[in-house]
Amino acid sequence: MTRGSTARSVLIEEPGRHRLVTGPPAEPGPGEVRVAVRAAGICASDREVYEGTRAPGYVRYPIVPGHEWAGTIEAVGEGVDPSLIGRGTVAEGFRACGMCERCRTGQTSLCTAGYEETGFTRPGAFADTVVVPARLLHPLPDGVDLSAAALLEPAAVVAAAVLAAPPSPGERVAVVGAGTLGLLAVQFLAASSPGELLAIDPRKRPLEQAAAFGATATVTPDAANALHGRYDLVIETAGAPTTARDATLLARRGGRVVLTGMPEAGAVGIDPVHLSVSQLTVSSVFGATPAAWSYAVRAFGGGLLRPADLITHQLPLESFGEAIELVGSGDPEVGKVLLTP
Repeated sequence: MTRGSTARSVLIEEPGRHRLVTGPPAEPGPGEVRVAVRAAGICASDREVYEGTRAPGYVRYPIVPGHEWAGTIEAVGEGVDPSLIGRGTVAEGFRACGMCERCRTGQTSLCTAGYEETGFTRPGAFADTVVVPARLLHPLPDGVDLSAAALLEPAAVVAAAVLAAPPSPGERVAVVGAGTLGLLAVQFLAASSPGELLAIDPRKRPLEQAAAFGATATVTPDAANALHGRYDLVIETAGAPTTARDATLLARRGGRVVLTGMPEAGAVGIDPVHLSVSQLTVSSVFGATPAAWSYAVRAFGGGLLRPADLITHQLPLESFGEAIELVGSGDPEVGKVLLTP
C-alpha cells in the first residue's frame, strides 16, 4: 500500500545491483489505472533480470521488475470508468500495439511493433503501486484471495498451452516439470478428465503436490525413459537443457507437444528425424494472449485452480535480495515466493 503521498519500489539499476527507492506514486495517464499491489510473484525470469542473463532486447535497465501480480485499483486516468476503483484485478503484461498483423489475429505476445512488457521494459509490481493500461485489466470476482491471484500470470501461460493443444477426455497426458507452471498445468489438465495424467520431476515434494492436484502417476526423469512414445499430449514446463527433447520422446506417434519452458542457450536440440517420422505436432508458448488470460481468470474464479497451495514464502519489499536467493537456491522446499508490499 502507499504510505501517504509516497510509494516504494525495488529498482534494479543494473545486473546485480538493486535498491529500494521511495517517491510519489505515479499518476495514471489517459486510459491507465494505478493499482495498489497486494502480492507479486518472483520467477526465474526475474532472477535472470537481476543477474543480467536475460536475452538482450527483453529487458531495459534500470527497471522495477515484477510481472506476476494482483492488487486493487486505487486510481483511474482520463477515459477510464471510475467504478473500477476498489476492484481486485490482474493485468496482462505485454504492451502490444493492437494494430499490427499479429495483434489483429489475437497473437498479442508476438506483436511486431517491438517487445514491451510490464516488469521488463516498463515499471513492474515489485512496488507499492503499478500503473498499467486499463485495456489490459482482468478484474477478479469479489472476495478472491489476491495473494493467490498473483499466480494468474503463470496460469495464463499454462492456459495458452492448453488452448494450443486442447486435451480430450480419456487421453494420456504428461507434464514435464513440476514447478509453478507444471503444477498449474496438472490442475488445468486434471479438469479435462484424462485417462492418465503423468507428472515428471526429479524432486520429491513437487511430485507429491502433483499427485494431490490430480496426477494419476508421478516419476523422476530417469524413470520416464521407459515411457517414451506413450502420451497423446505432452506439456513441457521446465525449460531445463534436455526437457524439450524429452517431451518429444514421450509423445506417441502423431501426438502433440507444447513447450512452455524457456531454456538457456546451449539446450539439447530436438531430433528433426524423430519429429518427421513420428509426425508430431509441436507448439510453443511465449507469454499469453487475452483469451488465455480470460481462461485462467475464469478457471480461478470457478475454483478449478488452487494457486495458493503453491506459495511457500511471502516477504516484504525490503527482502527482495533474500527472495531472489530463495528462488535460485534449488531448495526443493521452496515453492512460489511472493513479495507483499
